[in-house]
Amino acid sequence: MKEQRLNGLSDGIFAIVMTLLAIELKVPILEVQNPTSLQLLAALAHTLPIFISFVLSFALLFTYWRSHHFLTSVYAKTLSVGLANYNAIFFLFITTIPFSAHFLGLYSHNPISIFIYGSNVIAIGVVLLLMRLHIERSPKIDTLALPLNEWRSGYIRILVPILSAIIAIVVSFVNTDLSLILFIFAILFNLIPTSSNVIYFALDLLFVDKNEVMVNSNYNPNYHLDLKERITKKKQAIHHTFKKDMLASFKKAKQQQINENQ
Repeated sequence: MKEQRLNGLSDGIFAIVMTLLAIELKVPILEVQNPTSLQLLAALAHTLPIFISFVLSFALLFTYWRSHHFLTSVYAKTLSVGLANYNAIFFLFITTIPFSAHFLGLYSHNPISIFIYGSNVIAIGVVLLLMRLHIERSPKIDTLALPLNEWRSGYIRILVPILSAIIAIVVSFVNTDLSLILFIFAILFNLIPTSSNVIYFALDLLFVDKNEVMVNSNYNPNYHLDLKERITKKKQAIHHTFKKDMLASFKKAKQQQINENQ
């Protein structure tokens, strides 16, 4: 299977789905022929939940398009039939976003609408997670070697929307506004590039070297070093660098002394 065909299908589906989202934005029609400014503002305020749902879902689709592009065009160097099947399921749930988004816009304060929208987000995230696992474990697919922190942050970016949606569904029976905030948080987390710095900082606290390259053409369950071994290797690297710097400083000082004596 050629990468261009999959990318073309992906871009086409995302473009159509994003367009369908915009179609749901309708100009409010008032029965009054010459409405006042206050009447127009009141009508616009009535459509505000639908507009918020549109912006939220458009941003969500963009983050998933970006993640999908990375997995299939950058991370996976080759494709397989299994990966194509995962893509079909992924696109299936992507195309249901306009329905769940419009439902959320119409009934934003109803737990059922939160459940439908959240379930849609969870389904997309789970399929994306399975797709990534398949890419790493399939012997037919070669993958790009990534820094260990970048590899782990990729999983975190997939899991954050899933966990946020699960919590949002549970919280919706108490406070639907808080559920919407959780959806916004998950999208902003993946939308803002600097959020990776937070991930890297947290992983560095766990003694993970973000410059350590993970060689992972095919899945190997033993390539993860345990924490003790990672710390030992880091100490050895620091000790080696220290000895190298001290030796260089000693040679430089000795050379300066020779030059002064001459």
